[in-house]
Amino acid sequence: MAFEMSIEVFDGAFSADLWEEAHGDRLVRAAVLHGADDWEWHRLRWGVVLELNFRDEDAWERFRVDSAVRAALESVPDGISGLLIYRGFGGSSGRAQPRRPRPLSGAGAAALPIPDDDWHFVEDVATRELLLLRA
Repeated sequence: MAFEMSIEVFDGAFSADLWEEAHGDRLVRAAVLHGADDWEWHRLRWGVVLELNFRDEDAWERFRVDSAVRAALESVPDGISGLLIYRGFGGSSGRAQPRRPRPLSGAGAAALPIPDDDWHFVEDVATRELLLLRA
């Protein structure tokens, strides 16, 4: 069974693009060496995402403890909050199925058209609601 993982690196003291240029080839080489059969880089305005597809979880674990991988992950541009690693493909990947239309928020409510001159608003004293009445 395929085991999909994503590594997201955010811009920090320097660009995540520079980090990808410095460590990208070694990361992909280590991934292939440890059982990845597919990978894809995504460059985004806030950083980069590496999506990896391994044969199984054991292959991912072997990749994760590789010294080149550890060195690359320890040198991300923002060492405090600039790295996310999670199972599945990241926000940059497309959906496997097309999106369905979402229900309308507010039960499909829409703005009322601007009333003609023969309409006017009156405040109901008991409920404090505005009523639209024909003149």
